[in-house]
Amino acid sequence: FISRSLVGETGNVIGIDFTPEMISKAKSNNDKLEYKNVKFHLGEIEQIPLDNSVADVVVSNCVLNLVPDKSKAFSEIYRILKPAAHFCVSDIVLIGTLPEKLQKSAEVYAGCVAGALQQDEYLDTIRNAGFINVEIKKTKTIQLPDSLLRDYLSEQETIDFKNSDMGIYSITVVGYKS
Repeated sequence: FISRSLVGETGNVIGIDFTPEMISKAKSNNDKLEYKNVKFHLGEIEQIPLDNSVADVVVSNCVLNLVPDKSKAFSEIYRILKPAAHFCVSDIVLIGTLPEKLQKSAEVYAGCVAGALQQDEYLDTIRNAGFINVEIKKTKTIQLPDSLLRDYLSEQETIDFKNSDMGIYSITVVGYKS
């Protein structure tokens, strides 16, 4: 519905979700709003239920890091985009290896860490799908609370972790279909 506000009356918006409950809820909300140019499809991002070269833009918010086959997901995004079209996604990535003691607790705290790739691997996955001009537009550090760090790391390990580039990051990435 946010995308609908950007495309107005003349554009089209297609929402995809893999849960029937979310599709049902979205369709119900759309019926109330009476948007004629918003549609919803049940499907998975690794097998998007759309034809080739139909989309001008694909957006996603913290979904791809949860997908088991990220290469397939980005290949599908590439497939449905029109030539010279682009995607813009926000996702969770890692830089460096989190201290082993911290990994499981960070997964619980940040929720999406379990499927997160190293940032360079994530960007390589996008480029390997065929995208060009791949660029990180925004980076935000996901701060783990001191109380969580103290539960799993010694005082020195906490200091070392906080002074390193290692960590969990939310990034917004744009890439273009050639």
